[in-house]
Amino acid sequence: MNYHFRKAELSEITPIWEILQQAILRRKEDGSKQWQDGYPNPDVVQKDIEKGEGFVLVEGEIIIGYSAVLINDEPAYEKIEGNWLTNGDFIVVHRVAISEKYLGKGFAKMILKNIEDFAVRNSIYSIKADTNFDNIAMMKIFEGSGYTYCGEVYFRGSSRKAYEKVLIKQE
Repeated sequence: MNYHFRKAELSEITPIWEILQQAILRRKEDGSKQWQDGYPNPDVVQKDIEKGEGFVLVEGEIIIGYSAVLINDEPAYEKIEGNWLTNGDFIVVHRVAISEKYLGKGFAKMILKNIEDFAVRNSIYSIKADTNFDNIAMMKIFEGSGYTYCGEVYFRGSSRKAYEKVLIKQE
């Protein structure tokens, strides 16, 4: 199969939102409190795309997954209870979601790998991310992708597990 990771377009908000709604429901069914408070929502997706931070994984024309990819832009990461592995430039990964039809096939890891490639192309060698304490699936994906648990950060009043992966500079 031919997969491509690219910036999302405003015309794709509806299918992206459908994928996020599926993920929101899965979090609820898993007993997670993550994404159960009206966030994310279509306005968040629209802002991601308008800022050039919304990315999709596609197979041909079909959107398989979504993620927000930010550069050096997460104020909550300045106050970590613990320690980041690095203090330089970094990529932030938020809102990783995979279409229900494509679950369990490694596509979340594929998104993370594509974000690593994006980081290196931009001469950035750190990726930081966080997830709820009760989002076991995402914690396993981070740990299986070489991320290190660094401590806790706080978003909208709740504590979240913070992860970082340091990439190797290509000479």
